[in-house]
Amino acid sequence: MFITFEGLDFSGKSTQVQLIVEKLGRENYNVLVLRDPGGTPIGERIRSILLDKELSDMADFAELFLFSASRSQLVKEVIRPALEGGMVVICDRFYDSTTAYQGWGRGLPIEDIKTINRAAADGLVPDVTLFIDIPVPEIERRMNQQKSKADRMESSGIAFYERVRQGYMQLANEETRFLVVNGLQPVDDIHEAIWLRVQQHLAVVQNLNQTKS
Repeated sequence: MFITFEGLDFSGKSTQVQLIVEKLGRENYNVLVLRDPGGTPIGERIRSILLDKELSDMADFAELFLFSASRSQLVKEVIRPALEGGMVVICDRFYDSTTAYQGWGRGLPIEDIKTINRAAADGLVPDVTLFIDIPVPEIERRMNQQKSKADRMESSGIAFYERVRQGYMQLANEETRFLVVNGLQPVDDIHEAIWLRVQQHLAVVQNLNQTKS
């Protein structure tokens, strides 16, 4: 089973990733947690380039292809082998981030990005995508609290984040694998909503496996 987490920066996404990893571990699932970009030696080097604040003049298409290059390596080297081995793979961001950030945020052609996404992921599609939604004014408040820690992507501006959020909402309307979770709820309530969706899909997978056997 392949689960991806999406959300604007400072949405609390990484906290929820950790909580669901711990929950699945207690339920005796074999879990692998990854981040995109990153997750491989090549991917981590690309990640450091993408987040470097000194590279603020990076071309939009250069940014797009760097994200895609990291993802391609991650799928081939780590994700597919783990899925084939029966693991539950949880990824902090995947190609929906590219569609939202580089497509809606940067204004690159959406259909071109989706084509690149499919190629870079070798056709792999997440089973469940969990989008933690936070209004942009709240994102701005959280960003201001941690201004000195902002990386290159996080320094893109509020109008940029408004477009990215709009993109995520469009994707959620198009893709049934998406669950939109209100990120203003208490952390435990967000976790419960996420766990319910994950449980539902795990039950479906289990039933399919029993039918095959």
